[in-house]
Amino acid sequence: MAEAADFQGMRSSPARRWLRRTASLITGVPLLTGLLCGPAAPVAQAAEPNGSRTVDVSLDTVTPEAPGKDDTITVSGTVVNEGPRTITGAHVDLRVGPKLAGRTGIDRAAERTGYTYGVDGPTVDDKYSVDLPKLASGISYDFKLSVPADELDLDDDNGGVYELGVSLTGQTSSQSFERVLGIERTFLPWQPGAMEKKTRLTYLWPLISSTHLTSETGSDEQQTPVFEDEALAAELAPGGRLDQLVSLGKELPVTWVIDPDLLATVDAMTRSYRVKSGDSTVAGRNQAVAKRWLSSVEDAVQGKKVVALPFADPDLASLAHTGKSVSGSLSHLQPATQVAEITVETILHVKPSVDFAWPVDGAIDSSIVDVATSAGAHKVIARSDSLQDNLSYTPTAARPIGGGTTAVVADTRLSTAFQGDMTDAGDSTLAVQKFLAQSLALALQDPEKQRSIVVAPQRVPTVAQAQSMARALRALEPKRWTQPLDLVAAASAEPDADANTKVPSASQYPAGLRRQELPVEAFEDISETQSTLDKFKVVLTFADRVEAPFGRAIDRELSTAWRGKPEAAQRYRDEVQSYLRNLTEEVRLIEKSDVTLSGRSATIPVTVQNQLVQGIDDLVLRLKSNNPNRLHFDGDEGMAEQPIKVEGGHSQSVKFPAAANANGQVQMTAQLFTKDGTPYGPEMSFTVRVSEITPTVMLVLAGGVLLLVLAGIRMYTQRKRAAAAETADAGDPGTSDTPDTEGGGSGSDPGQPSDLAPDTGPESGNPSGAGEKVDR
Repeated sequence: MAEAADFQGMRSSPARRWLRRTASLITGVPLLTGLLCGPAAPVAQAAEPNGSRTVDVSLDTVTPEAPGKDDTITVSGTVVNEGPRTITGAHVDLRVGPKLAGRTGIDRAAERTGYTYGVDGPTVDDKYSVDLPKLASGISYDFKLSVPADELDLDDDNGGVYELGVSLTGQTSSQSFERVLGIERTFLPWQPGAMEKKTRLTYLWPLISSTHLTSETGSDEQQTPVFEDEALAAELAPGGRLDQLVSLGKELPVTWVIDPDLLATVDAMTRSYRVKSGDSTVAGRNQAVAKRWLSSVEDAVQGKKVVALPFADPDLASLAHTGKSVSGSLSHLQPATQVAEITVETILHVKPSVDFAWPVDGAIDSSIVDVATSAGAHKVIARSDSLQDNLSYTPTAARPIGGGTTAVVADTRLSTAFQGDMTDAGDSTLAVQKFLAQSLALALQDPEKQRSIVVAPQRVPTVAQAQSMARALRALEPKRWTQPLDLVAAASAEPDADANTKVPSASQYPAGLRRQELPVEAFEDISETQSTLDKFKVVLTFADRVEAPFGRAIDRELSTAWRGKPEAAQRYRDEVQSYLRNLTEEVRLIEKSDVTLSGRSATIPVTVQNQLVQGIDDLVLRLKSNNPNRLHFDGDEGMAEQPIKVEGGHSQSVKFPAAANANGQVQMTAQLFTKDGTPYGPEMSFTVRVSEITPTVMLVLAGGVLLLVLAGIRMYTQRKRAAAAETADAGDPGTSDTPDTEGGGSGSDPGQPSDLAPDTGPESGNPSGAGEKVDR
């Protein structure tokens, strides 16, 4: 702040230093009296339970984080008067406490709040203090304290971890004597020289994100992917979470732990893609961002070990505890591991290790280990709060747990060091110093014994957390007590014979983690989707266009990323199943109205429609007569079937020859089946009316009768005319009595018709349409 410029670097005057020493002497008199004469009233500094909380002290930086002999330690931060009264005679001092007793001593020191006389240590020489002007209520000031390391009276021979405190001492109108009004503590790891046997430290650097791709793809040849939103682009952009992880990790000695789904998703973004927008989609526009990020990842992992998790980072604990009860749930793990290796090698051009499983928070039990090994993993990343040791030191991470499986046990304290909110500089600094202190205390537990320690941080660190992690690892670069080691080598390290190798039972699994697991209903949904996919893909001419996107979508339904998000997980599963079901319904039977069949035989048409962009094959259409005694197919059978093959975007009309034995109605049922006899889609029913005399036949018969009637009328008329002519001739004198038969026959009229020929005409052999009559 602006006010800080007035006092940063200021030293106390000789008069003030004399007053301070005098105050310390006076303060010590009651203590001496108590030692000589018995109990006495508490001294002022020790009797202030709330006084040390009047001022909030925050430490923004400690540099260097792990100082050497010749370094000058600089501590900067801010003090804020949170009390109601103005503070006078204030000064900020650096305090160095005694060396802490191991890792437990660090834990206890971190839990302390407020100032404790005699425990927080004396102030460093007054010349390194900073005097402040009056500090009014609510006012803050920045400070900076710089002290040479050799002024702190630290143990140069053995090293150790010290408590480093910054306090503000002053007085208020209600308390006229000087006292500590605020203090903040951190840790000072001190190892001036390099240890002979350093701790081999493995730090996992995760590249994992949540699900962004939907199961939908375009109908074009490229199968344009559809994204839920553009949130991933923000993570990939400069300054975004994934961008920072890559840029920071590139410069650090880490083992990359990658979810291949993230690589596949970003790779899909490098080409044409669509983004959901209401009920439609819009074109994605972040191809350049995706290409830049993938290129940076490929560059960052060169020469480093890369561990690929199974595709989409499946929740092994959920599978072990609830998924196993649903048939087929574990069958997804092996394919997910195979796809993972191919994905990483194709996109990053490095060969990853796929031999590791990483349960959530490293919590394991026997069932989780079984599930992990079923995925092909022989090494399980656990954590020391799950596989606990009862030793005075932290053993090497790797240890055999039976069945050829190795547990790589990450250190809990180091792995959880940066799980809090690291956006505040003070919180980040405290976390970094505590991490370094714990790592040094671990190394000093048994300096003559080299051990291999693994750090497995949170799966999805924020930008601030990643930056804090990077600061801690950079502070270890001098390699005075640690040296880097990759995860593959750490898993192969010689195990400690005294380390615990007994895997906890399922009852010991943390209840909080169990509550976040996928429920059994989720696995039932997944099983239903897989069953639908299995039935669908066998009828397609290009099954991979459906099997690949939906197979990966099912992998995503199993992801660890859904923990704590049950509604979002259910919505994603529903969307996948709904979209798949809609695709299967694009192949269907066209509804048919009732049919009339005339005569004894006919053909019955049934139409199959394919609205997919690809063809279908390996389907069978079965037509069944529910009354074969009245209507049957060839061979007196009550059912007939025909193979189906329809090009994309087309329909096929399939004709079934049928024969009728009697008139009446017959219920027919049409159903598509896959070749293995599994029904495909809903069945369709319609009615056939069997009739030997149809209206057409009646019309033909009526026409014939009409012709006969007309012929009879004509014959009658001709004969009547002939009789009239004969009567006229009889009255004519020139007429002969003998009939004139010349040129005639036996009395028949050449113009008189003979018996009528049938007039039915040829019949059509084409099948009837819906609602038409089928005539024979």
